[in-house]
Amino acid sequence: MQRLRADAVLPQRTYEDDAGLDLASCERVTLEPGERATVGTGVAVAIPRGHAGFVQPRSGLAARHGITIVNSPGLIDAGYRGELLVVLLNTDTREPFTIEPGMRIAQLVLVRLPSIDLVEVEELEPSVRGARGHGSSGA
Repeated sequence: MQRLRADAVLPQRTYEDDAGLDLASCERVTLEPGERATVGTGVAVAIPRGHAGFVQPRSGLAARHGITIVNSPGLIDAGYRGELLVVLLNTDTREPFTIEPGMRIAQLVLVRLPSIDLVEVEELEPSVRGARGHGSSGA
């Protein structure tokens, strides 16, 4: 990882067994109800080849303040070396929310990617679900 700004907080786990590394804001941003903003973390990372980073919302921010991530999960490819940015959305319909520098705003989860070979075929193998999509399971 690399600090791009002197006041950046490096990603870290809060607890030893946490799956995600906390990402902190490097700027002050007020999100009005229904508003979204791209928030910088001041950090760049080199994700190992064969892995990907997924930026996930923080459950506490979501439950208490309605703050989520628009493109959740945000995908960070191993070749990306720019600043980690988080696109936050205030889903609360009444209250604005202010992000302060140093505030934990998201989590970065690293995942190993399987090695696969894509093969084009004339027809796909059938499955029980078939082509049934959104809502087809009744949920």
